[in-house]
Amino acid sequence: MCGLLGLICATETGAANARDAVGAAMRCQRHRGPDEQDTWADAEVVYGFNRLAFIDVEHAHQPLVWGPPEAPGRYTMNFNGEIYNYRELREELAEKYGAKFETEGDGEAIVAGFHYLGAEWVKRLRGMFAFMIWDSQEKKVFGARDPFGIKPLFYSAGPGGVAFSSEKKSLLELSDVLGVAQELDRTALQHYLVLQYVPEPESLHTAIRRVESGTSFEVVPGGEVKFTRYFHPQFSAKPVNSQAEAEELHQRIADVMRDSVGKHMISDPDVTVGAFLSGGIDSTATATLAKEHNPNLIAFTTGFEREGYSEVDVAAESAAAIGVKHVVRTVSADEMMEVLPLIVWYLDDPVADPALVPLWFIAREARKHVKAVLSGEGADELFGGYTIYNEPISLAPFEKIPGGMRKLIGKVSTKIPEGTRGKDLLRRGALPLEDRYYGNARNFRDDQLRNVLRTYQEGVGFKDVTAPWYDVSRGWDPVARMQHVDLYTWLRGDILVKADKVTMANSLELRVPFLDAEVFKVAASIPLDQKLAHGTTKYALRQALAKIIPAHVLNRRKLGFPVPIRLWLRNEMYDWARGIINDSKTEELLDKKAILALLEEHKAGQLDRSRQLWALIVFMLWHGIFVEHRIKPEIPEPVYPVKL
Repeated sequence: MCGLLGLICATETGAANARDAVGAAMRCQRHRGPDEQDTWADAEVVYGFNRLAFIDVEHAHQPLVWGPPEAPGRYTMNFNGEIYNYRELREELAEKYGAKFETEGDGEAIVAGFHYLGAEWVKRLRGMFAFMIWDSQEKKVFGARDPFGIKPLFYSAGPGGVAFSSEKKSLLELSDVLGVAQELDRTALQHYLVLQYVPEPESLHTAIRRVESGTSFEVVPGGEVKFTRYFHPQFSAKPVNSQAEAEELHQRIADVMRDSVGKHMISDPDVTVGAFLSGGIDSTATATLAKEHNPNLIAFTTGFEREGYSEVDVAAESAAAIGVKHVVRTVSADEMMEVLPLIVWYLDDPVADPALVPLWFIAREARKHVKAVLSGEGADELFGGYTIYNEPISLAPFEKIPGGMRKLIGKVSTKIPEGTRGKDLLRRGALPLEDRYYGNARNFRDDQLRNVLRTYQEGVGFKDVTAPWYDVSRGWDPVARMQHVDLYTWLRGDILVKADKVTMANSLELRVPFLDAEVFKVAASIPLDQKLAHGTTKYALRQALAKIIPAHVLNRRKLGFPVPIRLWLRNEMYDWARGIINDSKTEELLDKKAILALLEEHKAGQLDRSRQLWALIVFMLWHGIFVEHRIKPEIPEPVYPVKL
């Protein structure tokens, strides 16, 4: 696990001149790898890396240099992530091709497999990763990002070359070397305010993009980057026609989850892996299965001292039931206000998910005890866990209404006062799935956004992001189509960004056993009536885990890490929010009077504007840090664990 930075120079003399700049640019991602830091250069390529060591701590250094017997040292790899099936891959490569390995680490399985089997090898990797392999013989870089987008990878290209990095901040530092101007991307800003995150491959800087999840790439010095999508997820449901078939499906789910959690527990003996624990089924399952491999497992929970916004009591009951040590960190409004600018700095691009703040605090607490944690991200997308997935069922009667009448219903809904019960049901019922569902986050609608965004562009909307994925899923059942959209929107844009950025900010590695290639194969086969049944979501998963997790969790609705911003923005956070809005130098982009009116409307209790306000506040802080350079968070040194 590390923070990587790779620069492929446009000229043969470029690397020698750029090495110091790359080393300096790595400083702003030192939190990603405090165990080892250095730079490496060839004639056309410079690597920077910060390593957080888990496997073969003493020998598997970065960058990793490898080659076959006939060409030793041919390849040099910069690698961020973990490959959970690396032992099997190494054995296969040694047996079939005579591959030789110098370390016990997982990185050599990537580069050796690439040498013998080429770009297709990336499909065999089971894990989370972003890597670059420099082939000194072919004078070419090959790289890839994992299927789900667990590990980040940004890139920027200009006259000086092309650079890839785990952190966008490092690419901003290299703007002069690359010869690019970093301007604000107004289309990405509009997408952000609608979605609550910046969708891939965009970033809020025009000259920086993201390598998309499930994508590989090639580039030669002085050439353009060529991308290839290698991961094409298919939700291919298989009918369950009997109780015996249902039980067989549930057993396959239990077996693959047990296997995945076991794989995700890999580390050297002196590296401890813990688990995040909320009151829900996903994190409880990972913690329960993890304890089978680590009897001394430590579980970590965060919450708030406000009724309805904490799962601490349920998590404590779960921890006691499965027999693990339990560490709790509660968070106050004052702490949230104080730390938010720092978190926005770590994020690189704004993410308007308030849950990332308590996650930052519990990650910081966890890093005092362990170096890695398991968590339950991905379970809802793969197994059908979001309540919104019930919507096609609840709106089914609208499908029987003729198209003209449905449009009329939609027009009628616009005349109903905002906040009136049933208004949104009518509005959404009048729309086909592709027009109403754009991921689990729904923030500003177009008519609302026009009031606050001065740079609003007609024709820019969520369909820019979702249309390609809906095209792929034609003919699937509506819930499978929603899950598919979520894989490419909410999951990789919000959930995994906050999971990676906020934990790595504390030099803590987060592992997500649900987002595993083998788990996906099983989950993708689950039919609709095994996802939503008997008044619950994730039905098949619940049945599969019935004999594994404590009974009090099995059918409980998950809260996750809920944050009471709705209440706090009316009280404790009101003056703070008003101050951020007034101080922000975003008048060219945003109508601050309209935003202040939203705040007053929210404070008066007329309507809940908390999520819209939070998105605007987070962007204003981001703008203050990365555009105005007015806000300068004090960046702490990386956190190290105590001796256990």
